[in-house]
Amino acid sequence: MAGELVVFLGPTLRRAEAAEILDAVYLPPAEQGSVVRAVRTYSPRAIVLIDGSFATAPAVRHKEILWALAKGIPVFGAASMGALRAAELAAVGMQGHGFIYRWYALTPMADDDEVAVAMCPPELGAAPLSEALINIRLTLRRAMRTGIVTAPERRALEAQARNMHFVDRSYARLLADARSTRIEESGGALDRLADWLPSGALDRKREDALGLLTKLARHPGLVLQRPDTPPFRLTEAWAYDLDAAGLWDDDIATILAGNSKMT
Repeated sequence: MAGELVVFLGPTLRRAEAAEILDAVYLPPAEQGSVVRAVRTYSPRAIVLIDGSFATAPAVRHKEILWALAKGIPVFGAASMGALRAAELAAVGMQGHGFIYRWYALTPMADDDEVAVAMCPPELGAAPLSEALINIRLTLRRAMRTGIVTAPERRALEAQARNMHFVDRSYARLLADARSTRIEESGGALDRLADWLPSGALDRKREDALGLLTKLARHPGLVLQRPDTPPFRLTEAWAYDLDAAGLWDDDIATILAGNSKMT
């Protein structure tokens, strides 16, 4: 149906919970070609990017977001891949929301790994299978402020979490590894942390996603504001990307190119 609001969502927030907040077409995490395919299928009035794939498939391209913006479609981002792309494309019209977006916007050299998590296949709901580093770091800082761990203990645990591969990150694994490597001798801090985590752990990604969906639900006029973007230029590299995503045919070439010159 034309004029839908399209949301790319995966491990950050359960689709059922999101749908209770915002009426939209919910699609699996975006990958290369997903934005073009969504525009072609739904003619959306706006696109919301929360989650994206990056390990099992090429990540959603900046160029396709630029193309959607140039067509007058507002694109919003938050929480995960959406926060990354919004921070990278804020200067050309993509709209970011939330703590993680602001942190990326203010931290140019920040690692994409901060928001990466392993997830189930989209066919199984794309549920998270690991914990995001940014959530772990914010949780450890909260634990330090509440006296659960000391500053040196927090730094040691944070370093250990950072050195883990993103698919292995979890609080259970972090605590087990910390005990096995004797990250602190008494074990008292790890015991306190283990007891505190079920009620004290933060999920900033989820909070940012909820915040953006709630904002759009409460202020529907936001999706009617046309983005101010520079003219779109179709590049040969992006044509190859579209072909790799199975999107390049005579019809899409006409839609994409319009009167623009390929460079």
